[in-house]
Amino acid sequence: MTEPGPTSTPTGAESGGALTRILLADDHALVRRGVRLILDGEPDLTVVAEADNGAEALEQARIHEPDLAILDIAMPRLTGLQAARELSRTLPQTRILILTMYDNEQFFFEALGAGASGYVLKSVADRDLVEACRATMRGEPFLYPGAVNALIRNYLELARDGRNLPAKAITDREEEILKLVAEGNTSQQIADLLVISPKTVERHRANLLAKLDLKDRLELTRYAIRVGLIEP
Repeated sequence: MTEPGPTSTPTGAESGGALTRILLADDHALVRRGVRLILDGEPDLTVVAEADNGAEALEQARIHEPDLAILDIAMPRLTGLQAARELSRTLPQTRILILTMYDNEQFFFEALGAGASGYVLKSVADRDLVEACRATMRGEPFLYPGAVNALIRNYLELARDGRNLPAKAITDREEEILKLVAEGNTSQQIADLLVISPKTVERHRANLLAKLDLKDRLELTRYAIRVGLIEP
């Protein structure tokens, strides 16, 4: 058996000029196909794994340990933001880009808070995505022009008013359960997915209704759509 020599190729995380191994997660197969064509057409980028929901993205990341994860925001089971938070905790060497249709300041700031290095709009992915990948692997942030304006405006407002960014209304676990409830899962199904008891699920659901001043599952679902946890 041939042993690797001293010139074996490093991963993209180890060398700015090496091949960057990418995990691509989006629940639309056509989007994944188009994005993959863009990325695999570049000599320094290659897609090594795909996923169609946030939970599968985490599983594929554990298997392949990619240099870069490109995550859509609105995916089943776990959103891209939820998956980004977990990836940042469990695989900190994997860098993260958010690829989204949402030109939304709230999602932009949440993406940065979740550990993403960049935020790319799907509408201009053919123009921006390749450079975003390369910038991220160089350790540089990549922000679309509207996001830069939002970041500057937010900084100036904070400097002027001495405020901190507002805390999220709900915890990460509550957000996870809210998404699963809105997708139509029963308490038992949610308990099985998250490896917790149905009583714990019910307690979180009650806390969500109280915190958000909502009455029932229908209103929880409408809220989840409004904040981008699920698509209508």
